[in-house]
Amino acid sequence: MPKFAFEFERPVVELEAHLEELKKSPLASKTDIALDIKYFERELEKLKLKVYSDLSPWEKVLLARHPERPRTLDYIRLIFSDFTELHGDRNFRDDPAIVGGLCYIDHQKIVVLGHQKGKNAKDNIARNFGMPHPEGYHKALRLMKLAEKFDLPVISFIDTPGAFPGVAAEERGQALAIAKNIMEMSQVNTPIIVVLIGEGGSGGALALGVGDKVFMLENAYYSVISPEGCASILWKDGSKAPEAAKVLKLTSENLLEYGIIDGIIDEPLGGAHRDIDLVAYKLRNTLLGALKELKNIPLETVIQSRYQRFRKIGAFQEKP
Repeated sequence: MPKFAFEFERPVVELEAHLEELKKSPLASKTDIALDIKYFERELEKLKLKVYSDLSPWEKVLLARHPERPRTLDYIRLIFSDFTELHGDRNFRDDPAIVGGLCYIDHQKIVVLGHQKGKNAKDNIARNFGMPHPEGYHKALRLMKLAEKFDLPVISFIDTPGAFPGVAAEERGQALAIAKNIMEMSQVNTPIIVVLIGEGGSGGALALGVGDKVFMLENAYYSVISPEGCASILWKDGSKAPEAAKVLKLTSENLLEYGIIDGIIDEPLGGAHRDIDLVAYKLRNTLLGALKELKNIPLETVIQSRYQRFRKIGAFQEKP
C-alpha cells in the first residue's frame, strides 16, 4: 500500500489502511470479520474506480510527481539485463540527474538513458530532483553518439520538472546544451525510442525527447512549462495551477490526439507505483514492438521521418 497520498486520493488510502488492519487481525478468520473484509474489498474497488477513472489534468500532474512513482533505474532493473552504467561527460563532471549505459533487452544490446529522481529527501538532493546541469545533457549525448558508433538502438526515459535553472548551470551553457542535444538527436544515425514515465518539463525534457517513437505512461505529462509557472505568468497567481494544467493540454490523451506521441501505456488505477511489475511488463512489450518495427525500416528513412515529425509539431494554417 502506498505510504503517501494526495488529498484527492486520501479516501482510497484510508480505506486500504482499514482493510489491511482487518486482514491482520487475529479474528480475521471469524465469519463476521471475513464478511466485513469481503465487503470492504468490494467497496474499495468501487472507490478506486470513482476516484481514479476520471482524473483531471492537475490530478494527473500530481500522480506524475508521486514520490513513490517508479524512476528510470527502476525500469532499467525490471526490463533490461546486464546494465553497465557509464559516467561523466568527459569534460566537467558526472551529473547524477541523468543515468545511462549499456544493457540488453531480449538478447538485443542497446543504450538506455534517462532522468533520475530520488524517492526520498536524501536521494532527491543527490539527484538534484531530476533536474540536469549542462554536463548531464553532455553525458546523454555522449551515450547516444556511442550507440551510433556501434549501431545500437537508444531508449530514452524522460522524468524531469525541467533543466536546472541555477546560475552555475547557466554559466556553463545550459541553453546551448539543450539546443545541441535537440539538434544532434534529430540526426543520430540509430533508432531512438522515447518514453515519458513521469514529468516532462520544457526543454529539460525535450533534450532527451527527440525520437522515432515517443510513448507516454498514462499519468505522465509533457509540457512547455509547469502548471505553476504558467499560472504565475498568465494570472500572477500560482494557485491557479489546476486551471493552467487544463489549458496546457499536457496529458497523454491530449498529446496522442495532437500526434505528438505514438501511444499510451496504461497504468493501474492509482498510478504506476501501485503495480510496478505490471507497468514494466507493458512497457517492455511496447519497447520490443517498437524496436522490431524500426528494425524493418531503412535507417535513412527512419532519420528523415524523425526530422519531419518534429518539424511539423505546432504547424498551423491561417484561415483566409
